[in-house]
Amino acid sequence: MLEAFRVHGELDPLPGGQRPAWRCGDVVLKPLDTSEQMLEWQSRVLTPLTHLADLRVAPPLRASDGSMVVEDWTAWPYLSGSPARGRWSEVAAAGARFHTAMAHVPRPSFLDERTDHWAVADRVAWGELPLSDYSDVWGMAMLGHRLRHVDAAPQLIHGDLSGNVLLHLQLPPAVIDFSPYWRPPEYATAVVAADALLWHGADAGALDVLTAIPSRSQMLLRAMIFRLVTEARGSAAGGATVSERYSTAIRIGCEFADLH
Repeated sequence: MLEAFRVHGELDPLPGGQRPAWRCGDVVLKPLDTSEQMLEWQSRVLTPLTHLADLRVAPPLRASDGSMVVEDWTAWPYLSGSPARGRWSEVAAAGARFHTAMAHVPRPSFLDERTDHWAVADRVAWGELPLSDYSDVWGMAMLGHRLRHVDAAPQLIHGDLSGNVLLHLQLPPAVIDFSPYWRPPEYATAVVAADALLWHGADAGALDVLTAIPSRSQMLLRAMIFRLVTEARGSAAGGATVSERYSTAIRIGCEFADLH
């Protein structure tokens, strides 16, 4: 596998991510967690962005025979930088650049075939699946009660920016681990704000990233529902136990919605 991807040298484990990843020089090796069709699609949409002067991206790499998967492993360019967690305005700004560059890309049909926890939770957040199925999730009624119709144009977005923006002192920000969804780009920014509240203990100041966003409270409500449903679906502890930990974050989100 290493020879096929032209990787030589010592392998170093990389922190973070849901599955183990290893760095060797300027290449990152990851276990396959999607289809080869999806990798080909990512190559097509991300490769043109490698020429951007103000953003770095990492399209999947091909092996010496042209394939993208070798023995259930994939290869990616290593992009230097540190995760931007806590620097929410910079995460949002990098996401905005990414989405501007993606605005012309048509909706991929494979999004309809996804049935993972994240895809289901996204559909619940946008009323495409019933919210009532998650009535046992603590705080869901408070969030759902405040939902209103949103009129915003969807496009291809990265739905998991918070831990996937890297900052570097000398280089433009990098956006990695593309998680595609077909939603308004403002929603991607709201997911960043929701993550700050739910997972990183941020106070209401993290919501400043939403200041210039139309329907910002509605985007935030959907983003919080998205994250809570995802976690409830993936937890053996049950919805009520999962989300009660986030009571302060949910209260901040509801107060924000009431004001905006």
